[in-house]
Amino acid sequence: MIAIGIDIGGTSIKGAAVYDDGKMLDVFSLPVIKGEPGEDTIEKLIDLLENYVKDQGIADEIIGIGIGIPGLIDVEKGVVVSSNNLKWENLPIVEIFKKRLPYPVRIANDANSAAYGEAIYGAGKGIPYVIMLTLGTGVGGGIVLDGELYEGNLGQGAELGHTVVQFGGRECSCGRKGCLERYASATALVFDTTKAMDEHPESLMHRISAEQGQIDGRVAFKAARQGDLAGLEVVEQYIYCLSEGILNYCNIFRPNIVILSGGIANEGDYLFDRINTYLAKERYGFPRSPVVKVVPAKLGYDSGKIGAAALFLHEKNS
Repeated sequence: MIAIGIDIGGTSIKGAAVYDDGKMLDVFSLPVIKGEPGEDTIEKLIDLLENYVKDQGIADEIIGIGIGIPGLIDVEKGVVVSSNNLKWENLPIVEIFKKRLPYPVRIANDANSAAYGEAIYGAGKGIPYVIMLTLGTGVGGGIVLDGELYEGNLGQGAELGHTVVQFGGRECSCGRKGCLERYASATALVFDTTKAMDEHPESLMHRISAEQGQIDGRVAFKAARQGDLAGLEVVEQYIYCLSEGILNYCNIFRPNIVILSGGIANEGDYLFDRINTYLAKERYGFPRSPVVKVVPAKLGYDSGKIGAAALFLHEKNS
């Protein structure tokens, strides 16, 4: 049994045929051309997919096509309501696919797809209640409850990055102020690192960023590991904000685990030990509440593709 999983990003589209055990065949990809109408991009994607299916010889085995897309998605109508990254508005993507391909098609928010992939086939496999945060340009979120993807009204729920952790705080791209995204994303970490470097010319972060050729999310962590006080302050503040956001989700959903993905999750035990220590100390507001373990994602960049395919595969397995 095979489903096609497609992960649409701001610069490229990647997809693959996925078996019901989560294993993938060869990956296909298509660049996203800035300014190109969404309909044209999707037609090119369908052309590529038709050739892929033919080359792989899997036309009769496919049970459906799942697609993860950034932005506001109406999963019931199969429409991309709005995607800021792609500049797509009211794009009837499912309708376009169905005009040319004989397979059922489902769409979901890309963060939801990635969370579903990790919950069904990755770090959350076999675990009933899973929350995932993707720490990248923003903070994406996904919620899986008792093995089912929670998407909310019209599939537009689980915007975990836009919960407020600082009233009247930093202005967010969503129009609100103080969202977790503005304190716990990779973008926020770079912002805080740059600010700390301006305030501390003596910091090791200057040398580290020069060696790397850029200021990114690794700079403060590298400096903190070497005992740099300014770097340590940035890291501690980052972990505090991220942990407080996670505490909110623990109190609302009581998940078994929280999965973190994105480049920051590559900081390994140095990051996860501190987050888990903080959560254990706070105990989610209740001393006898269940312990929630925060763990790194396992599927990496494949989680979106596998999760999109799981929109069909997991249903069939269930």
